[in-house]
Amino acid sequence: MPYISGFDREQLMCCSWDSFVDKKSIARIIDAFVNSLDISRYGVKPVSVEGRPAYDPKSLYKLYIYGSRKGIRSSRKLAESCRVNLEVKWMLGGVEPDFRTISDFRKNNIDSLKEIFHEFNRRISGAVEWGFSSVDGTKIQANNSKDNNFTKNKLDDRIKWLNGHTDEYLRILSEMDEEEGQQDDPEKLTREIIEAKLQEAQERLARYESYQKLMEETGVSQLSITDADAKLMKNKNGFTVAYNPQTAVDSKTHLIRDFQMTNQVTDHGLLENTMKKIKEEAPEAIVEVVADKGYEDTDDMVRCLEKGIIPHVITDDGKDGYEIEIPYEEAEADITSAEPEELKKALHAGKIPEVYKEVIQDIKVEEVRRKVVDEKEGCTSIYGSAEEMQEKAREGYFVRDPERNLVYCPAGEILRQKCIKKNGNIRYANKNACKHCKNRNRCYKGKNEWKEIDFTKDQLQKPCKDWLKTEGKEPEEMKIKEKWHYEKVKIVRFFFKPDQEKMSQRMCLSEHPFGTIKRAMGATYFLLKGMKKVAGEFALFCLGYNLERAKNLLGFDKMMELMTEA
Repeated sequence: MPYISGFDREQLMCCSWDSFVDKKSIARIIDAFVNSLDISRYGVKPVSVEGRPAYDPKSLYKLYIYGSRKGIRSSRKLAESCRVNLEVKWMLGGVEPDFRTISDFRKNNIDSLKEIFHEFNRRISGAVEWGFSSVDGTKIQANNSKDNNFTKNKLDDRIKWLNGHTDEYLRILSEMDEEEGQQDDPEKLTREIIEAKLQEAQERLARYESYQKLMEETGVSQLSITDADAKLMKNKNGFTVAYNPQTAVDSKTHLIRDFQMTNQVTDHGLLENTMKKIKEEAPEAIVEVVADKGYEDTDDMVRCLEKGIIPHVITDDGKDGYEIEIPYEEAEADITSAEPEELKKALHAGKIPEVYKEVIQDIKVEEVRRKVVDEKEGCTSIYGSAEEMQEKAREGYFVRDPERNLVYCPAGEILRQKCIKKNGNIRYANKNACKHCKNRNRCYKGKNEWKEIDFTKDQLQKPCKDWLKTEGKEPEEMKIKEKWHYEKVKIVRFFFKPDQEKMSQRMCLSEHPFGTIKRAMGATYFLLKGMKKVAGEFALFCLGYNLERAKNLLGFDKMMELMTEA
Protein backbone atom coordinates (compact mmCIF):
# COMPACT_ATOMS: atom_id res chain seq x y z
CA MET A 1 0.00 0.00 0.00
CA PRO A 2 1.56 3.32 -1.05
CA TYR A 3 2.12 6.12 1.45
CA ILE A 4 0.99 9.72 1.10
CA SER A 5 3.87 11.45 -0.60
CA GLY A 6 5.37 14.69 0.67
CA PHE A 7 6.64 17.71 -1.25
CA ASP A 8 9.93 17.88 -3.11
CA ARG A 9 12.42 19.78 -0.97
CA GLU A 10 14.21 21.10 -4.04
CA GLN A 11 11.04 22.54 -5.56
CA LEU A 12 10.83 26.35 -5.81
CA MET A 13 7.79 28.10 -4.31
CA CYS A 14 6.14 31.40 -4.99
CA CYS A 15 3.91 32.35 -2.03
CA SER A 16 3.38 35.04 0.60
CA TRP A 17 4.14 34.80 4.31
CA ASP A 18 0.46 35.36 4.99
CA SER A 19 -0.39 32.06 3.32
CA PHE A 20 1.63 30.16 5.94
CA VAL A 21 -0.67 31.32 8.79
CA ASP A 22 -4.11 29.81 9.23
CA LYS A 23 -6.91 32.26 8.46
CA LYS A 24 -8.36 31.83 11.96
CA SER A 25 -5.12 31.49 13.89
CA ILE A 26 -4.95 33.10 17.32
CA ALA A 27 -1.73 34.74 16.09
CA ARG A 28 -3.90 37.01 13.90
CA ILE A 29 -5.98 38.08 16.95
CA ILE A 30 -2.82 38.83 18.96
CA ASP A 31 -1.35 40.75 16.03
CA ALA A 32 -4.50 42.88 15.59
CA PHE A 33 -4.80 43.54 19.34
CA VAL A 34 -1.21 44.66 19.89
CA ASN A 35 -1.10 46.74 16.68
CA SER A 36 -4.08 48.76 17.93
CA LEU A 37 -2.53 49.45 21.37
CA ASP A 38 -1.28 52.93 22.20
CA ILE A 39 1.89 51.77 23.90
CA SER A 40 2.82 55.32 24.93
CA ARG A 41 0.18 54.91 27.67
CA TYR A 42 2.20 52.15 29.28
CA GLY A 43 5.53 53.96 29.56
CA VAL A 44 7.37 51.47 27.37
CA LYS A 45 11.14 51.53 27.77
CA PRO A 46 13.03 50.46 24.62
CA VAL A 47 15.88 48.01 25.06
CA SER A 48 18.45 50.15 23.26
CA VAL A 49 18.58 53.93 22.93
CA GLU A 50 21.93 54.38 21.20
CA GLY A 51 23.67 52.81 18.22
CA ARG A 52 21.67 50.21 16.37
CA PRO A 53 17.87 50.91 16.29
CA ALA A 54 15.78 49.09 18.90
CA TYR A 55 13.26 46.40 18.09
CA ASP A 56 9.65 47.51 17.84
CA PRO A 57 8.08 47.14 21.35
CA LYS A 58 4.86 45.89 19.74
CA SER A 59 6.74 42.97 18.21
CA LEU A 60 8.06 41.94 21.61
CA TYR A 61 4.59 42.26 23.21
CA LYS A 62 3.22 39.98 20.47
CA LEU A 63 5.99 37.49 21.14
CA TYR A 64 5.29 37.32 24.88
CA ILE A 65 1.50 37.09 24.56
CA TYR A 66 1.77 34.37 21.91
CA GLY A 67 4.35 32.51 24.01
CA SER A 68 2.14 32.60 27.13
CA ARG A 69 -0.75 31.05 25.21
CA LYS A 70 1.39 28.33 23.60
CA GLY A 71 3.44 27.49 26.71
CA ILE A 72 6.66 29.01 25.29
CA ARG A 73 7.84 30.98 28.31
CA SER A 74 11.61 31.32 28.66
CA SER A 75 13.46 34.02 26.72
CA ARG A 76 15.72 31.41 25.07
CA LYS A 77 12.76 29.37 23.80
CA LEU A 78 11.07 32.56 22.58
CA ALA A 79 14.26 33.50 20.73
CA GLU A 80 14.30 30.05 19.13
CA SER A 81 10.64 30.48 18.11
CA CYS A 82 11.59 33.65 16.25
CA ARG A 83 13.78 31.48 14.03
CA VAL A 84 11.67 28.35 13.55
CA ASN A 85 7.99 29.18 14.26
CA LEU A 86 6.15 30.38 11.14
CA GLU A 87 3.40 32.18 13.09
CA VAL A 88 5.98 34.05 15.17
CA LYS A 89 7.94 34.97 12.03
CA TRP A 90 4.73 36.29 10.48
CA MET A 91 3.82 38.40 13.56
CA LEU A 92 7.33 39.85 13.98
CA GLY A 93 8.00 40.42 10.30
CA GLY A 94 10.99 38.09 10.31
CA VAL A 95 13.08 39.91 12.95
CA GLU A 96 15.04 37.65 15.29
CA PRO A 97 15.86 39.33 18.64
CA ASP A 98 18.22 37.36 20.85
CA PHE A 99 17.22 35.99 24.25
CA ARG A 100 18.91 38.85 26.14
CA THR A 101 16.90 41.48 24.27
CA ILE A 102 13.68 39.55 24.90
CA SER A 103 14.46 39.10 28.59
CA ASP A 104 15.46 42.76 29.14
CA PHE A 105 12.27 44.00 27.49
CA ARG A 106 10.10 41.98 29.89
CA LYS A 107 12.18 43.09 32.87
CA ASN A 108 11.94 46.78 31.93
CA ASN A 109 8.23 46.75 31.07
CA ILE A 110 6.83 44.26 33.55
CA ASP A 111 4.31 46.76 35.00
CA SER A 112 2.59 47.26 31.65
CA LEU A 113 1.53 43.61 31.31
CA LYS A 114 -1.32 43.85 33.83
CA GLU A 115 -2.55 47.07 32.20
CA ILE A 116 -2.61 45.30 28.81
CA PHE A 117 -4.57 42.45 30.42
CA HIS A 118 -7.19 44.95 31.65
CA GLU A 119 -7.26 46.63 28.23
CA PHE A 120 -8.12 43.29 26.60
CA ASN A 121 -10.96 42.74 29.09
CA ARG A 122 -12.25 46.25 28.44
CA ARG A 123 -12.50 45.60 24.69
CA ILE A 124 -14.47 42.40 25.01
CA SER A 125 -16.72 43.66 27.86
CA GLY A 126 -19.17 45.23 25.42
CA ALA A 127 -19.73 41.91 23.65
CA VAL A 128 -20.30 39.73 26.72
CA GLU A 129 -22.68 39.83 29.66
CA TRP A 130 -20.92 39.63 33.01
CA GLY A 131 -22.38 37.62 35.91
CA PHE A 132 -21.14 37.30 39.47
CA SER A 133 -17.52 36.45 40.27
CA SER A 134 -15.89 33.44 41.87
CA VAL A 135 -12.69 34.13 43.79
CA ASP A 136 -10.11 31.47 44.55
CA GLY A 137 -6.37 31.11 44.95
CA THR A 138 -3.83 28.56 43.81
CA LYS A 139 -0.24 27.81 44.78
CA ILE A 140 2.27 28.30 41.95
CA GLN A 141 5.88 27.36 42.61
CA ALA A 142 8.34 30.24 42.94
CA ASN A 143 11.89 30.39 41.62
CA ASN A 144 13.25 29.36 45.03
CA SER A 145 14.04 25.85 46.26
CA LYS A 146 12.96 24.55 49.67
CA ASP A 147 16.63 24.30 50.69
CA ASN A 148 16.92 28.07 50.26
CA ASN A 149 13.85 28.79 52.39
CA PHE A 150 14.18 29.01 56.16
CA THR A 151 11.68 29.12 58.97
CA LYS A 152 12.71 29.88 62.55
CA ASN A 153 12.23 26.25 63.56
CA LYS A 154 14.29 25.06 60.61
CA LEU A 155 17.14 27.42 61.54
CA ASP A 156 17.00 26.32 65.19
CA ASP A 157 17.31 22.70 64.09
CA ARG A 158 20.23 23.35 61.71
CA ILE A 159 22.10 25.54 64.20
CA LYS A 160 21.77 22.82 66.85
CA TRP A 161 22.99 20.20 64.36
CA LEU A 162 25.99 22.32 63.30
CA ASN A 163 26.92 23.12 66.90
CA GLY A 164 27.07 19.38 67.58
CA HIS A 165 29.28 18.77 64.54
CA THR A 166 31.56 21.70 65.43
CA ASP A 167 32.07 20.35 68.95
CA GLU A 168 32.84 16.90 67.54
CA TYR A 169 35.45 18.26 65.09
CA LEU A 170 37.10 20.24 67.90
CA ARG A 171 37.20 17.10 70.07
CA ILE A 172 38.86 15.12 67.27
CA LEU A 173 41.45 17.85 66.73
CA SER A 174 42.15 17.92 70.46
CA GLU A 175 42.74 14.17 70.46
CA MET A 176 45.10 14.57 67.48
CA ASP A 177 47.11 17.14 69.45
CA GLU A 178 47.45 14.70 72.37
CA GLU A 179 48.53 11.89 70.06
CA GLU A 180 51.06 14.08 68.23
CA GLY A 181 54.29 12.25 67.54
CA GLN A 182 52.58 8.87 67.15
CA GLN A 183 52.45 7.23 63.77
CA ASP A 184 49.40 8.31 61.69
CA ASP A 185 46.72 5.69 61.07
CA PRO A 186 45.93 5.69 57.32
CA GLU A 187 42.30 4.73 58.06
CA LYS A 188 41.73 7.91 60.14
CA LEU A 189 40.91 11.30 58.71
CA THR A 190 43.85 13.66 58.42
CA ARG A 191 44.13 16.97 60.28
CA GLU A 192 43.72 18.88 57.00
CA ILE A 193 40.38 17.17 56.25
CA ILE A 194 39.06 17.76 59.80
CA GLU A 195 40.11 21.42 59.75
CA ALA A 196 38.44 21.91 56.35
CA LYS A 197 35.22 20.34 57.66
CA LEU A 198 35.38 22.48 60.80
CA GLN A 199 35.83 25.67 58.77
CA GLU A 200 32.90 24.75 56.51
CA ALA A 201 30.65 24.02 59.52
CA GLN A 202 31.64 27.30 61.21
CA GLU A 203 30.91 29.28 58.04
CA ARG A 204 27.48 27.70 57.65
CA LEU A 205 26.80 28.23 61.35
CA ALA A 206 27.67 31.93 61.09
CA ARG A 207 25.43 32.27 58.02
CA TYR A 208 22.47 30.57 59.71
CA GLU A 209 22.92 32.65 62.87
CA SER A 210 22.87 35.82 60.76
CA TYR A 211 19.63 34.63 59.13
CA GLN A 212 18.16 33.95 62.57
CA LYS A 213 19.15 37.40 63.84
CA LEU A 214 17.69 39.06 60.74
CA MET A 215 14.37 37.20 61.16
CA GLU A 216 14.08 38.16 64.81
CA GLU A 217 14.89 41.81 64.10
CA THR A 218 12.43 42.12 61.21
CA GLY A 219 9.74 39.90 62.74
CA VAL A 220 9.29 37.81 59.57
CA SER A 221 8.24 34.18 59.92
CA GLN A 222 10.14 32.94 56.85
CA LEU A 223 13.23 33.88 54.88
CA SER A 224 13.70 32.95 51.20
CA ILE A 225 17.20 33.49 49.87
CA THR A 226 16.66 33.36 46.08
CA ASP A 227 13.27 35.10 45.90
CA ALA A 228 12.75 37.15 49.05
CA ASP A 229 8.99 37.56 48.47
CA ALA A 230 8.21 33.83 48.10
CA LYS A 231 6.86 31.84 51.06
CA LEU A 232 6.72 28.18 52.05
CA MET A 233 3.12 27.04 51.49
CA LYS A 234 1.16 23.83 51.74
CA ASN A 235 -0.47 22.39 48.64
CA LYS A 236 -1.88 19.01 47.59
CA ASN A 237 1.61 17.57 47.10
CA GLY A 238 3.07 18.72 50.43
CA PHE A 239 5.02 21.91 50.97
CA THR A 240 6.61 24.13 48.34
CA VAL A 241 8.01 27.66 48.13
CA ALA A 242 5.35 29.47 46.16
CA TYR A 243 3.04 32.42 45.58
CA ASN A 244 -0.72 32.43 46.11
CA PRO A 245 -2.32 34.35 43.20
CA GLN A 246 -6.04 35.15 43.53
CA THR A 247 -8.36 35.22 40.52
CA ALA A 248 -11.91 36.52 40.08
CA VAL A 249 -13.61 34.37 37.42
CA ASP A 250 -16.90 35.44 35.81
CA SER A 251 -19.83 33.03 36.23
CA LYS A 252 -21.30 33.46 32.73
CA THR A 253 -18.21 33.59 30.53
CA HIS A 254 -15.56 31.82 32.69
CA LEU A 255 -13.22 34.68 31.80
CA ILE A 256 -10.75 35.97 34.39
CA ARG A 257 -11.99 39.45 35.23
CA ASP A 258 -9.13 40.37 37.55
CA PHE A 259 -6.37 38.89 39.65
CA GLN A 260 -4.20 39.79 42.61
CA MET A 261 -0.72 38.45 43.30
CA THR A 262 -0.10 37.59 46.97
CA ASN A 263 2.42 35.66 49.04
CA GLN A 264 -0.07 35.10 51.86
CA VAL A 265 -0.06 31.46 52.97
CA THR A 266 -3.86 31.31 53.41
CA ASP A 267 -6.77 33.04 51.67
CA HIS A 268 -8.10 34.78 54.79
CA GLY A 269 -8.83 38.47 54.27
CA LEU A 270 -8.16 38.54 50.51
CA LEU A 271 -11.73 38.75 49.21
CA GLU A 272 -12.25 42.51 49.31
CA ASN A 273 -8.83 43.30 47.80
CA THR A 274 -9.36 40.88 44.91
CA MET A 275 -12.78 42.36 44.08
CA LYS A 276 -11.76 46.01 44.48
CA LYS A 277 -10.96 46.67 40.80
CA ILE A 278 -14.17 44.99 39.58
CA LYS A 279 -16.23 47.09 41.97
CA GLU A 280 -14.51 50.29 40.77
CA GLU A 281 -15.60 49.49 37.22
CA ALA A 282 -19.26 49.44 38.36
CA PRO A 283 -19.42 51.97 41.24
CA GLU A 284 -23.24 52.19 41.30
CA ALA A 285 -23.94 48.44 41.01
CA ILE A 286 -23.93 45.74 43.68
CA VAL A 287 -21.26 43.14 42.90
CA GLU A 288 -21.61 39.54 44.05
CA VAL A 289 -18.80 37.07 44.68
CA VAL A 290 -18.59 33.45 45.84
CA ALA A 291 -15.64 31.88 47.67
CA ASP A 292 -14.79 28.72 49.59
CA LYS A 293 -14.39 28.25 53.35
CA GLY A 294 -10.80 29.45 53.22
CA TYR A 295 -12.10 33.02 52.89
CA GLU A 296 -14.14 32.86 56.10
CA ASP A 297 -13.11 36.13 57.74
CA THR A 298 -15.94 38.24 59.17
CA ASP A 299 -13.86 41.45 59.08
CA ASP A 300 -13.16 40.92 55.39
CA MET A 301 -16.84 40.16 54.74
CA VAL A 302 -17.86 43.37 56.52
CA ARG A 303 -15.44 45.37 54.36
CA CYS A 304 -17.06 43.81 51.29
CA LEU A 305 -20.57 44.72 52.44
CA GLU A 306 -19.47 48.28 53.17
CA LYS A 307 -18.13 48.61 49.61
CA GLY A 308 -21.20 47.17 47.87
CA ILE A 309 -19.86 43.64 47.43
CA ILE A 310 -21.98 40.66 48.58
CA PRO A 311 -19.58 37.89 49.73
CA HIS A 312 -21.21 34.46 49.36
CA VAL A 313 -18.63 32.55 51.40
CA ILE A 314 -19.37 28.85 51.82
CA THR A 315 -20.46 28.03 55.39
CA ASP A 316 -19.67 25.05 57.60
CA ASP A 317 -22.02 22.07 57.42
CA GLY A 318 -25.22 22.69 59.33
CA LYS A 319 -24.96 26.49 59.17
CA ASP A 320 -27.01 28.81 56.98
CA GLY A 321 -24.91 31.92 57.45
CA TYR A 322 -22.74 34.06 59.73
CA GLU A 323 -23.41 35.99 62.94
CA ILE A 324 -21.62 39.30 62.38
CA GLU A 325 -20.90 42.06 64.88
CA ILE A 326 -19.74 45.60 64.02
CA PRO A 327 -19.35 48.86 66.03
CA TYR A 328 -22.44 51.10 66.24
CA GLU A 329 -22.18 54.58 64.71
CA GLU A 330 -25.17 56.89 64.82
CA ALA A 331 -25.85 58.43 61.40
CA GLU A 332 -28.60 59.41 59.00
CA ALA A 333 -28.30 56.96 56.12
CA ASP A 334 -30.22 56.56 52.89
CA ILE A 335 -31.15 52.86 52.86
CA THR A 336 -32.36 53.12 49.25
CA SER A 337 -28.88 54.08 48.00
CA ALA A 338 -26.29 51.57 46.74
CA GLU A 339 -23.33 53.94 47.14
CA PRO A 340 -20.58 52.54 49.39
CA GLU A 341 -20.64 55.54 51.70
CA GLU A 342 -24.38 55.19 52.36
CA LEU A 343 -24.14 51.40 52.70
CA LYS A 344 -21.49 51.75 55.39
CA LYS A 345 -23.51 54.37 57.27
CA ALA A 346 -26.66 52.23 57.19
CA LEU A 347 -24.93 49.06 58.42
CA HIS A 348 -23.21 50.79 61.33
CA ALA A 349 -26.44 52.59 62.24
CA GLY A 350 -28.29 49.27 62.52
CA LYS A 351 -30.38 49.60 59.34
CA ILE A 352 -30.65 47.13 56.46
CA PRO A 353 -30.00 48.72 53.03
CA GLU A 354 -32.65 47.72 50.51
CA VAL A 355 -30.07 46.06 48.26
CA TYR A 356 -29.12 43.70 51.13
CA LYS A 357 -32.64 42.64 52.21
CA GLU A 358 -32.17 39.17 50.71
CA VAL A 359 -28.91 38.44 52.55
CA ILE A 360 -29.08 40.36 55.86
CA GLN A 361 -31.57 39.44 58.58
CA ASP A 362 -32.28 40.21 62.25
CA ILE A 363 -30.21 43.38 62.48
CA LYS A 364 -30.30 45.00 65.93
CA VAL A 365 -28.42 47.48 68.09
CA GLU A 366 -27.28 46.24 71.50
CA GLU A 367 -25.38 47.63 74.47
CA VAL A 368 -22.72 45.27 75.85
CA ARG A 369 -19.96 45.38 78.46
CA ARG A 370 -16.43 45.10 77.14
CA LYS A 371 -13.12 44.71 78.92
CA VAL A 372 -10.78 47.67 78.38
CA VAL A 373 -7.08 47.35 79.31
CA ASP A 374 -5.68 50.57 80.81
CA GLU A 375 -2.05 49.48 81.06
CA LYS A 376 0.11 46.39 81.33
CA GLU A 377 2.88 45.73 83.79
CA GLY A 378 5.77 43.39 83.27
CA CYS A 379 5.41 42.91 79.50
CA THR A 380 8.93 41.51 79.40
CA SER A 381 9.76 38.11 80.80
CA ILE A 382 9.78 37.83 84.57
CA TYR A 383 12.92 35.69 84.41
CA GLY A 384 15.19 38.19 82.65
CA SER A 385 17.78 36.30 80.60
CA ALA A 386 17.28 33.38 78.22
CA GLU A 387 19.30 31.14 80.56
CA GLU A 388 16.90 31.84 83.44
CA MET A 389 13.90 31.07 81.23
CA GLN A 390 15.47 27.79 80.09
CA GLU A 391 16.22 26.86 83.70
CA LYS A 392 12.58 27.45 84.67
CA ALA A 393 11.40 25.44 81.64
CA ARG A 394 13.48 22.42 82.73
CA GLU A 395 11.45 22.29 85.95
CA GLY A 396 8.44 21.27 83.85
CA TYR A 397 7.07 24.44 82.25
CA PHE A 398 6.53 25.96 78.84
CA VAL A 399 8.05 29.42 79.26
CA ARG A 400 7.20 32.17 76.78
CA ASP A 401 9.60 34.97 75.87
CA PRO A 402 7.30 37.77 74.61
CA GLU A 403 10.19 39.88 73.29
CA ARG A 404 11.56 37.19 70.95
CA ASN A 405 8.13 35.55 70.50
CA LEU A 406 9.23 32.02 71.29
CA VAL A 407 8.60 29.32 73.92
CA TYR A 408 11.12 27.19 75.80
CA CYS A 409 9.90 23.64 76.47
CA PRO A 410 10.89 21.35 79.41
CA ALA A 411 13.20 19.32 77.12
CA GLY A 412 15.26 22.46 76.37
CA GLU A 413 13.95 22.96 72.82
CA ILE A 414 12.58 26.18 71.30
CA LEU A 415 9.00 26.30 70.01
CA ARG A 416 8.28 28.98 67.40
CA GLN A 417 5.02 30.69 66.47
CA LYS A 418 2.96 28.57 64.12
CA CYS A 419 -0.12 30.78 63.77
CA ILE A 420 -2.46 33.21 65.52
CA LYS A 421 -5.91 31.75 66.11
CA LYS A 422 -9.22 33.56 65.63
CA ASN A 423 -9.54 34.18 69.37
CA GLY A 424 -6.15 35.94 69.44
CA ASN A 425 -4.20 33.09 71.04
CA ILE A 426 -0.71 32.40 69.68
CA ARG A 427 0.08 28.78 68.83
CA TYR A 428 3.66 27.51 69.14
CA ALA A 429 5.19 24.27 67.85
CA ASN A 430 8.42 22.60 66.72
CA LYS A 431 7.75 19.48 64.64
CA ASN A 432 11.36 18.40 64.15
CA ALA A 433 12.25 18.70 67.83
CA CYS A 434 9.19 16.74 68.98
CA LYS A 435 9.73 13.90 66.50
CA HIS A 436 13.25 13.21 67.89
CA CYS A 437 12.63 14.15 71.54
CA LYS A 438 13.63 11.47 74.11
CA ASN A 439 11.20 12.91 76.68
CA ARG A 440 8.22 13.06 74.34
CA ASN A 441 6.10 10.65 76.43
CA ARG A 442 6.55 12.82 79.51
CA CYS A 443 5.25 15.85 77.64
CA TYR A 444 2.65 14.82 75.06
CA LYS A 445 0.43 11.79 74.49
CA GLY A 446 -1.84 13.13 71.74
CA LYS A 447 -2.59 11.74 68.29
CA ASN A 448 -0.25 14.09 66.40
CA GLU A 449 3.49 13.58 66.20
CA TRP A 450 4.29 16.92 67.83
CA LYS A 451 3.18 19.20 70.64
CA GLU A 452 1.22 22.38 69.94
CA ILE A 453 0.63 24.82 72.78
CA ASP A 454 -1.45 28.00 72.84
CA PHE A 455 -0.63 31.13 74.82
CA THR A 456 -2.78 34.19 75.34
CA LYS A 457 -0.99 37.52 74.99
CA ASP A 458 -0.83 37.91 78.79
CA GLN A 459 0.52 34.43 79.61
CA LEU A 460 4.20 33.91 80.35
CA GLN A 461 4.29 30.25 81.32
CA LYS A 462 2.19 27.10 81.25
CA PRO A 463 2.80 23.95 83.28
CA CYS A 464 3.50 20.62 81.61
CA LYS A 465 1.31 18.60 83.96
CA ASP A 466 2.58 15.11 83.06
CA TRP A 467 6.18 16.27 83.46
CA LEU A 468 5.49 17.83 86.89
CA LYS A 469 3.46 14.79 87.95
CA THR A 470 6.45 12.47 87.47
CA GLU A 471 8.52 14.78 89.70
CA GLY A 472 5.80 15.22 92.32
CA LYS A 473 5.47 19.00 91.89
CA GLU A 474 2.40 21.24 91.86
CA PRO A 475 1.90 23.41 88.75
CA GLU A 476 1.95 27.20 88.89
CA GLU A 477 1.02 29.79 86.25
CA MET A 478 2.29 33.31 85.65
CA LYS A 479 0.54 36.05 83.67
CA ILE A 480 1.39 39.57 82.65
CA LYS A 481 -0.25 41.90 85.15
CA GLU A 482 -2.63 44.42 83.70
CA LYS A 483 -5.04 47.10 84.89
CA TRP A 484 -8.43 47.04 83.25
CA HIS A 485 -12.05 48.04 83.62
CA TYR A 486 -15.40 47.31 81.98
CA GLU A 487 -16.99 49.78 79.61
CA LYS A 488 -20.45 49.82 78.02
CA VAL A 489 -20.40 50.06 74.21
CA LYS A 490 -23.03 49.89 71.49
CA ILE A 491 -22.71 47.31 68.76
CA VAL A 492 -24.72 46.18 65.72
CA ARG A 493 -25.45 42.48 65.32
CA PHE A 494 -26.94 40.90 62.22
CA PHE A 495 -27.22 37.55 60.47
CA PHE A 496 -25.66 37.35 57.01
CA LYS A 497 -27.13 34.57 54.84
CA PRO A 498 -25.20 33.79 51.61
CA ASP A 499 -26.97 32.49 48.50
CA GLN A 500 -26.73 28.68 48.50
CA GLU A 501 -27.44 28.37 44.77
CA LYS A 502 -24.57 30.65 43.81
CA MET A 503 -22.20 28.93 46.24
CA SER A 504 -22.92 25.56 44.63
CA GLN A 505 -21.44 26.83 41.34
CA ARG A 506 -18.09 27.89 42.81
CA MET A 507 -16.01 24.81 41.97
CA CYS A 508 -17.20 24.77 38.35
CA LEU A 509 -15.97 28.34 37.94
CA SER A 510 -12.62 28.79 39.68
CA GLU A 511 -11.05 25.40 39.00
CA HIS A 512 -11.51 25.56 35.21
CA PRO A 513 -9.11 28.50 34.52
CA PHE A 514 -6.49 27.19 36.95
CA GLY A 515 -6.56 23.79 35.28
CA THR A 516 -6.12 25.32 31.82
CA ILE A 517 -3.31 27.65 32.94
CA LYS A 518 -1.39 24.91 34.72
CA ARG A 519 -1.97 21.95 32.41
CA ALA A 520 -2.63 23.28 28.91
CA MET A 521 -0.34 26.30 29.18
CA GLY A 522 2.32 24.66 31.38
CA ALA A 523 2.32 27.48 33.93
CA THR A 524 3.08 25.37 37.02
CA TYR A 525 6.00 27.54 38.15
CA PHE A 526 7.30 31.11 37.87
CA LEU A 527 10.49 32.00 36.05
CA LEU A 528 10.83 35.50 37.52
CA LYS A 529 11.60 36.62 41.07
CA GLY A 530 9.90 39.17 43.27
CA MET A 531 6.24 40.09 43.74
CA LYS A 532 6.26 42.81 41.07
CA LYS A 533 7.76 40.64 38.31
CA VAL A 534 5.73 37.57 39.23
CA ALA A 535 2.53 39.65 38.98
CA GLY A 536 3.51 40.62 35.43
CA GLU A 537 4.24 37.01 34.55
CA PHE A 538 0.85 35.91 35.90
CA ALA A 539 -0.83 38.69 33.87
CA LEU A 540 0.52 36.95 30.75
CA PHE A 541 -1.00 33.63 31.93
CA CYS A 542 -4.41 35.26 32.46
CA LEU A 543 -4.27 37.12 29.14
CA GLY A 544 -3.31 33.94 27.27
CA TYR A 545 -6.21 32.09 28.89
CA ASN A 546 -8.71 34.89 28.20
CA LEU A 547 -7.64 35.12 24.55
CA GLU A 548 -8.51 31.51 23.83
CA ARG A 549 -11.63 31.54 25.97
CA ALA A 550 -12.98 34.72 24.35
CA LYS A 551 -12.24 33.32 20.87
CA ASN A 552 -14.29 30.22 21.68
CA LEU A 553 -17.16 32.32 23.05
CA LEU A 554 -17.34 35.07 20.41
CA GLY A 555 -15.81 33.52 17.32
CA PHE A 556 -12.81 34.62 15.27
CA ASP A 557 -14.53 37.32 13.19
CA LYS A 558 -16.07 39.05 16.22
CA MET A 559 -12.76 38.94 18.04
CA MET A 560 -10.94 40.55 15.13
CA GLU A 561 -13.56 43.29 15.09
CA LEU A 562 -13.17 43.96 18.81
CA MET A 563 -9.36 43.84 18.76
CA THR A 564 -9.07 46.57 16.13
CA GLU A 565 -11.22 48.99 18.17
CA ALA A 566 -8.90 51.32 20.06
